[in-house]
Amino acid sequence: MLGFRYIKVEPTDFVLQHKGGNVVREGAGISFFYYSPTSSLVLIPMSSVDVPFIFEEVTADFQQVTIQGQLTYRVVDPKKLSQLMNFTLAGKGNGYVSDDPKKLPKRLINHTQVLTRSSLKSLPLREALGQSDLLVAALREGLENAPGILSLGIEVLGLSILAIKPTPETSRALEAEAREQILRLADEAIYARRNAAVEQERSIKENELNTEIAVENKKRQIRETQMEAEKSVQKKRSEMQEAKMGANIALEEKNKDLVALTTANSREESDSKAYGIEVMIKALANVDPKVLQALTNVGMDASQLIAQSFRELAEGADKIGQLNVSPDLLRELISKEKIHQ
Repeated sequence: MLGFRYIKVEPTDFVLQHKGGNVVREGAGISFFYYSPTSSLVLIPMSSVDVPFIFEEVTADFQQVTIQGQLTYRVVDPKKLSQLMNFTLAGKGNGYVSDDPKKLPKRLINHTQVLTRSSLKSLPLREALGQSDLLVAALREGLENAPGILSLGIEVLGLSILAIKPTPETSRALEAEAREQILRLADEAIYARRNAAVEQERSIKENELNTEIAVENKKRQIRETQMEAEKSVQKKRSEMQEAKMGANIALEEKNKDLVALTTANSREESDSKAYGIEVMIKALANVDPKVLQALTNVGMDASQLIAQSFRELAEGADKIGQLNVSPDLLRELISKEKIHQ
């Protein structure tokens, strides 16, 4: 029939049919016939939408950065959104009669940019580059509580910051500074390692020197102990020699006393013998020599008497003319001589 059309709405879309200034039909995922000359259809997508964004802002230290991210949202109250923005379908159902459906993501991006600018004003460049998680949390909280977004009946499902990049010149400067910092840390690590090696070597040398000192002290103690022992031995030897010398001296003193005593005794004995001989000589001085000779011959054997006789004969040989000795006498003398031998 002319003017009647059929529409089938997807489950992720919400449709409102306006007729005579009133909503006569609404719902998600419905289908129906309508008379196009007198009806207006409002179709609002309710599925989640990913909106990428990229914009440039300035940090607290006046450094320009590029923020790249993505915003995910969905419509939770299509009636509220239909009252603020025009989502009316064209007469043939191909597209919208206004640009409001295209402006909605842009409006959300604008809110995100405003919140990002407000957050970056309090952050210097280094903190902004290193604290993207804090920035995301601040932006999401601001979007969820923003009156302009809540009035549209929109729910923010997610927000992510993919990159925060400074300008190429600033990036090269930061890279150079970071590189210098890394090289400085590497040099410090090398110096620390060398210093540790030097300290370790010094400790080793000190330990070696301490060991040598301890060894030398032990050697000195050993030498001192040996010297003390030698000193003690020498002292003992000296004491022994002194004792021996004292004993020898005492012995010599005793020998001296003994010799003196012996000499005195010998002298007294000699004096006694001399006195006896003197007395005997005085007693025999007036005795006839022949008597003395006779007394001395007492007790002699025959050979001694014969020898005595021959001596007397020899003394008076000038007076003897001839002397005859018998063979028996000579034989007797010779036999006694052999016996004595």
